Formats: sequence, C-alpha cells, structure tokens
Amino acid sequence: MKINRIYLACIVLTLACISLVSAAEPIGGNQGWIAVHCNVDEAQVYFDGTYEGAIAGGILTVPVYSTGTPLKSFTVSKSGYTTYSGPIPAMPGKGETFDVYATLNPAVPTTAAVIGGSQGWYVVNCNVNGATVSFDNQVVGVITLGTLTVPVYTTGTPYQTYTVSMNGYLPYTATLTSVPAPGQSVQLYATLNPAPTAMPTPVPTKSPLPLPLILTGLGIAGPLALNKRS
Repeated sequence: MKINRIYLACIVLTLACISLVSAAEPIGGNQGWIAVHCNVDEAQVYFDGTYEGAIAGGILTVPVYSTGTPLKSFTVSKSGYTTYSGPIPAMPGKGETFDVYATLNPAVPTTAAVIGGSQGWYVVNCNVNGATVSFDNQVVGVITLGTLTVPVYTTGTPYQTYTVSMNGYLPYTATLTSVPAPGQSVQLYATLNPAPTAMPTPVPTKSPLPLPLILTGLGIAGPLALNKRS
C-alpha cells in the first residue's frame, strides 16, 4: 500500500513537471533570434511591415519562433537615409541566431530646377579683403581671404561689367567678356590702389601791419630822431 502511494506521488509529480514545461513553451514553437546589423544607430526595423525595434550599437536582436509563421522580409529605415529592404531567407531553429545586414546611405536631397538654366561661377580675386563686388551695379558680395565666388546661371541674362570698390581705394571696373559653362568657373581679377591723399592748401602768412603804415611810421620816426639829437 505504501509502495502504491509512492508510485502515485511520482506519477503526479511527473505530470506536474510536464505541465510546467508545457506552460513555459510559447505558443507557436521554439524560440530563436534574428539579429539585424546596421551601420546607423536608431534606425527602425520592421519584419513584414511590423515594427520590431531600433538599432542600438549597430544591432537589433529580435526573438522569433521557429515553428511560427515564417517571416519573409525585413526593412530598416531612418529619416535622412535611403530605406533598405531585404529578404529573410530562413527562420532560425531553436536556440539559433540568424544574421541579416542592412547598410543605409545618406539620402541625396532633391533640388528643384532653377529658372535660368545650369549653374557656373565667377571667382573674383582681389588684393584687398572687405572690398565690395558688384555686377552691373548690383552688389553680389565681399572679398574674403582674397576671393569671392559668385554663382550665375549660364542660360540667364549675362552680366556686362564687374566693379570692386572700398573706401580709401580707387574703384576697379572691367568688362565681363565670357560666361562660365555649366559646372565651370571663370577667374576675374581686380587690383585696388590707394586713393591719393589731397595735400592741404597752404595759408598765406599775413604781416601784422600793412606795408604803407609801416613806411609812414618810418617817415615820422626819422625826423623825430634827428630833432632829439639836436
């Protein structure tokens, strides 16, 4: 009788263990992992359109169930980068990790076509920093570190002249004889010379007494001196 009770207790314990193992077993099968590797942290990861998390430290590890519905694709995206999509060729087995890789490249900004055509540049070289540059009397910038680059549109109305000026210097004006081709630069040069300094007009020195008055005084003083001696 005692043996039967021990046997019964063993059966109950075995069934309880089986029940606990079954309860711990997730619905859908045994667990593995898909590790998504990416070169951009904080990029968002999706499996078949379902958000799974964000890349941190170059990786995101996502638990999956090997006997569940197989996953087909993954997508990695982040603002400012091109989106990457790739296939998930196989599901990991129990306790296994399957690695997939995504490389995100910076998105190239799209710019609207500018009215006037393709762009080239005039590069104005000058010996005086801070000098003002004008094209056809329209100010386009200031010389910095000896140069100023001015963008122009090659199919727009061409400029005729350029002027470089600064206080204390004689202005420089020249004719623009060529227009830059698309993507090309035309070098322009201006040398400013100091403006001549005006010499002050000398002020004539005036005698303290008019000459006739001096002569008259001398005429009076002469006879007085002779009378005194007599």
